[in-house]
Amino acid sequence: MHSGRWNRAQLLGRELRGQTLGIVGLGRIGGEVATRAHAFGMKVVAYDPYIADARCHSLRTERVNQLEELLDVSTIVTVHTPLTSETRGLIGRSALARLPAGAVVVNMARGGIVDETALAEALASGHVAGAVLDVFTTEPLPNDHPLRSAANLVLTPHIGASTIEAQRSVAVDVCRAVRDALLRGELSRSINAAGIAGDQWRDVQPALTLATQLAAVGRALLATQGARAVDRLDVSAGDAFAGARDALLAASAIGVLNAVVAGERLNLINARALAVARGMALAFTDGAVEQLIEAESGRSHSLSVRLASGIRDVMVAGVAHPAATPRLTRIGEFHVDVHPRGTLLILTNHDVPGVIGRVGTALGKAGVNIAEYHQARLAQGGDALAAVTVDGRLEGAAADDLRRSLEALPDVRSATVVSLLAD
Repeated sequence: MHSGRWNRAQLLGRELRGQTLGIVGLGRIGGEVATRAHAFGMKVVAYDPYIADARCHSLRTERVNQLEELLDVSTIVTVHTPLTSETRGLIGRSALARLPAGAVVVNMARGGIVDETALAEALASGHVAGAVLDVFTTEPLPNDHPLRSAANLVLTPHIGASTIEAQRSVAVDVCRAVRDALLRGELSRSINAAGIAGDQWRDVQPALTLATQLAAVGRALLATQGARAVDRLDVSAGDAFAGARDALLAASAIGVLNAVVAGERLNLINARALAVARGMALAFTDGAVEQLIEAESGRSHSLSVRLASGIRDVMVAGVAHPAATPRLTRIGEFHVDVHPRGTLLILTNHDVPGVIGRVGTALGKAGVNIAEYHQARLAQGGDALAAVTVDGRLEGAAADDLRRSLEALPDVRSATVVSLLAD
């Protein structure tokens, strides 16, 4: 129009009304997108294995259990997840091929979730009609990158938060935090939101780390059972941690959410709020730990975390004394004794001769060095459980390959690989 043209016949668009929007990641931002999509008359489906059903219901969003189900029906796909080993390349060549012809792909979350090379090819072939990208694997986007010359593509330079209102909101939030701290002593926006400081903060650090690790173990065990979304998180602790309940709940929430929420946005301040927003109920249970830790000397510094997903639940417990190495002491009904660090392997097996040797051989072939190996059983010849700490962190494809090799061993019923946040 500015140059005097009137190409009306060439400018034919599509309405949002009636389109099916597939949201990958129904966290805080994904939920906001769903709310806005409904206002335009769109059908909304979502894939997020870590979200409780209640959140989907509250957002009037149809839930699918597999990414492939979402891809098959979505005319527009938008991703709102952190970049992790699980989500890197999530929307790749095979995922794009499953989309209906003429679909649109949107990535305003993190570069690397959408495979840029595969997207450029899909745009060139015409199978994907268009795309909108605000984030990229390499930023700034190189001048010679194939996406810069791709057709039907809107590119913006990572400006999702670059609005007058967003910048004003950040400034106002900072001012409110300072005002509340100075005038009312309200520190809920600070790192010491739980009211822990000085020597007490130092003493409780091992317990916070252990709480995060116990929750991460519990979440991984539920995932092995096929349950990905955690509905409820219950924490119990000994008398030594009576003043750190909120912090222990937050630390446990971090262990549950670490694979779901980007690390730089997840901390002791916001973990509980993020967990509740994802449909998780949080509770601190007095006295429950007394039933779990039998040793009188460890009772006051003991912790337990119980996670529930539907009818499934799992309990993990340990001891965190400030003058000793934290220990993982119980997984479900099995009593164990290992220092959680690096990567933890949890195996369930039949209590028969030869299993430990076969597991050790398999780990040796994989180049994995054992730090500690604790085998527990309920009764001779019955069910057994092994908690094995190994050196280094195993994530992504390496963890999946090791898990499959262990599950292929005779008499091994299940294998869970947990990469812990801290040693």
